[in-house]
Amino acid sequence: MSTHPVRTRASRTGASRTPPALGRVPAPWRVVGYTVVVGMALLYLAPFVLQVVTSFKTEPDAAANPLALWPTTPTTAAYERLFGVGDHGTSVPFLRWLGNSALVTVVVTVGRVLFDSMAGYALARLDFWGRRVLFVLLLAVMAVPNVVLLIPRFLVLNSFGMFDTYAGMIIPLVVDAAGIFIMKQFFDSVPREVEEAARIDGAGVFRTYWSVVLPMARPALITLTILSFQGSWNEFTHFLVSTQSGQYETLTTGLARFVAGGLGGGSQYPLKLAAAALSTIPVAVLFFCFQRQFVRGANAGSVKE
Repeated sequence: MSTHPVRTRASRTGASRTPPALGRVPAPWRVVGYTVVVGMALLYLAPFVLQVVTSFKTEPDAAANPLALWPTTPTTAAYERLFGVGDHGTSVPFLRWLGNSALVTVVVTVGRVLFDSMAGYALARLDFWGRRVLFVLLLAVMAVPNVVLLIPRFLVLNSFGMFDTYAGMIIPLVVDAAGIFIMKQFFDSVPREVEEAARIDGAGVFRTYWSVVLPMARPALITLTILSFQGSWNEFTHFLVSTQSGQYETLTTGLARFVAGGLGGGSQYPLKLAAAALSTIPVAVLFFCFQRQFVRGANAGSVKE
């Protein structure tokens, strides 16, 4: 019997060669795609660039050339007025707004990371009566528009004597339904064998959560931190119904009153856009520093073990 391999027609005609990569886009179409993406990115960045450029203009220059991408006579008068440097007319309590926003944001972010992670772990791992009903109610709360709760929130704060106080600004924001949902989904993806091993070693529920499971949830915690920081920093409607005095104004409520003409007449475009540009810096820096962890955390829990 012959042991020589049989050469098929496919091998003779070269059909067994590795086919070219499928789905490869021709070069002209790739150029078109990149051009569209870059154009959309520039269109998105244009308002931010215009905001920064206008903040260095004089008021007549901003009124005469609102869309110019370079100031005719660059000046830092708007920033000097915001920080109270020199004599540039009516002072703007920007530092007070900044301090209130920083205080509320830090406390709310720490509280949300702590309490949302604890509630998410309880819903994911603890077996208690009504857990499924509680989770359904949590999803229902996420579906309710925030504007619907403004009047009830004001009535509750007023009834408890928390209206126009730091407590009224902070406590209603400390726990967030979306944050609990994010943490629950991540804890559902953690293998139960890890917790069982910790319990065998004598760890209780809280020790298991704090020392074993929580360190594994770093991507989800970073995501929750960024979302909490951004949400509380940019919060407006809650502060609008929970405060009245000027001493409790944050950047959002202060800028709203500023734009509405509450701090003097005239357009004052450079001053308003300078304040708006400064208010975007903390959130932008936080996101760019942790963008990789944010993307990982956004996908955390999507695939369960």
